[in-house]
Amino acid sequence: MHYLRLWLASVRYSVVRTMMFRFDFLLWSAVELAWMSVNLLLIEILYRHTDSIAGWSKFEMILLVGSALLIQRLLMGFFWTNLFEIGRNVRSGQFDFYLTQPGQPLFMVSTRKLDPDGLANSLVALGVVFYAARHLGMDITVGGAALYGALIALGLVVHYSLLLLMASLTFWIIKTDGIEGSYFTIAEFGRLPRAAFKSLFSNIVFVYALPTVIVANVPASALLGRLQWAQVAWLFALAMVWFGLAVMVFHRGIRRYTSASS
Repeated sequence: MHYLRLWLASVRYSVVRTMMFRFDFLLWSAVELAWMSVNLLLIEILYRHTDSIAGWSKFEMILLVGSALLIQRLLMGFFWTNLFEIGRNVRSGQFDFYLTQPGQPLFMVSTRKLDPDGLANSLVALGVVFYAARHLGMDITVGGAALYGALIALGLVVHYSLLLLMASLTFWIIKTDGIEGSYFTIAEFGRLPRAAFKSLFSNIVFVYALPTVIVANVPASALLGRLQWAQVAWLFALAMVWFGLAVMVFHRGIRRYTSASS
């Protein structure tokens, strides 16, 4: 309950701040919406010239991309700003603020701010998923929706862990802006079908080592009725391993941290 109250206080702060700068909220919501629209437009253009890509039809691909966008928008809404600011706060010494807060440092760092524009567009991404499901004639049950939500949550853990790991390198490296920016390059592969990765190298790197592909493919496969429980176990194991690694690196980094005044 203590951490819930802390999080709700952060939510109130973020909402009040957003209402003070409404145009900023509307502008960034429009930018993110336009970026999502470009992804869907690309699918529309590609499927004018083919009926299937790696065994995925047009609306199956929209379902996959919608799932990937949903995970990314949730990450942007809940965690992106907080983790992206770690480097700046460490360099300026303002990281002291989080160490003096009445909570575990990683929790305070991760939940200080929310981005309502990212959360608003997560509803748009969810709408894309339901739009594709409707055209595929799916009858989504409560159990199916719950399973899909749980798999999306595991995908969010994976993305959060990757971003936290990149941001935590700032305790050893002065500038990590380029490393953090590479997250988007890695995340791009999450919108591709698993079957498109046929070579041994691409499978090792993007499926097994960096699990950016399966985080969206597994939830989409669950809705499409193609889910293999071995994939669920693999996604869960990867989420736990990457999360544990990211937390370990973050706490090791804190041991190296010295404030601006010391």
